[in-house]
Amino acid sequence: MENKILVTGAAGFLGSHLTAKLLEQGQEVIGLDNLSSGRKSNLEPYLKNPRFTFVERDVCEREVLALPYMDKVKAIFHLASPASPKFYQAQPLETIAVNTLGTYHMLELARRNGAKLLYTSTSEAYGDPEIHPQEEEYRGNVNTWGPRACYDESKRLGEVYCYEYAHRYGVRVKVARIFNTYSAGLRNDDGRVISNFVTQALRGEPITVYGDGSQTRSFCYVDDNIRGLLLMMERDEANGQIINIGNTKEYSILRVAELVKQLTGSDSRITFHPLPCDDPKVRRPVIQKAKRLLGWEPQIDLWEGLQRTIAAYRQQMEEQEGGYYSATNM
Repeated sequence: MENKILVTGAAGFLGSHLTAKLLEQGQEVIGLDNLSSGRKSNLEPYLKNPRFTFVERDVCEREVLALPYMDKVKAIFHLASPASPKFYQAQPLETIAVNTLGTYHMLELARRNGAKLLYTSTSEAYGDPEIHPQEEEYRGNVNTWGPRACYDESKRLGEVYCYEYAHRYGVRVKVARIFNTYSAGLRNDDGRVISNFVTQALRGEPITVYGDGSQTRSFCYVDDNIRGLLLMMERDEANGQIINIGNTKEYSILRVAELVKQLTGSDSRITFHPLPCDDPKVRRPVIQKAKRLLGWEPQIDLWEGLQRTIAAYRQQMEEQEGGYYSATNM
């Protein structure tokens, strides 16, 4: 196959799952990642696949556009960016750059090649929302002067770049606003809710809930998310559209902690800590547009997704720790 698909951020959580699915479909894939938060080990099973090329480069480098095989790229999944507060707050300027300059470079590549481009934005574009649930037309309530702004606002500006290239140059751009996504592929030091809770519960450590746990989130299993992204890239109806990709079932953070305790059989205590600055109080998508344009909606509920995630984390930890578990976690 002469035409290639480019995945930026290929060594990250979503990027590696997407790469695996594309290769499974028989596609030719170029995976681009500077490994600032992604792990090359996520791509280990595919490095010897003749249809996969891994490039350790930064999408912010304009020289990336001159790489010889970029001329054959006809579809671009632009996923590159730290996504966990732990990582983007440690690399704020790099996060701003990848979502603005990096997005500009990928849009230039799409324009030059006549390629389609899918940009992964975020539910953080809605900030701490004053309208609930959130539909794509809601403009958000985002603080530009705080520790989350480097991610929230750079993703929003990335959307503006996409708008300009779609309307000025006719680039076939699709923007996915992704809500909380999870599975065993999340790094267990990622700092996000599911990875934190499952790791702490399996180790018998206190489960750390920030605030009183009444804040809500909607959790989408990674298989559902990837299916949505693939449909967005495939469907012409998604061109020039912003589409929410997420699960509409809403849970309080405290309920998730209790569910993880139940499913792991852990005796971990739930402890409460100060709420981080600008942490959204509620988060739930309206997905009518995804249903109408893509025929997409999630299929895996939190109970099933957590069971899959816990089983995989348990196996990973047994391999890493030589099979040792305290009696409370068996």
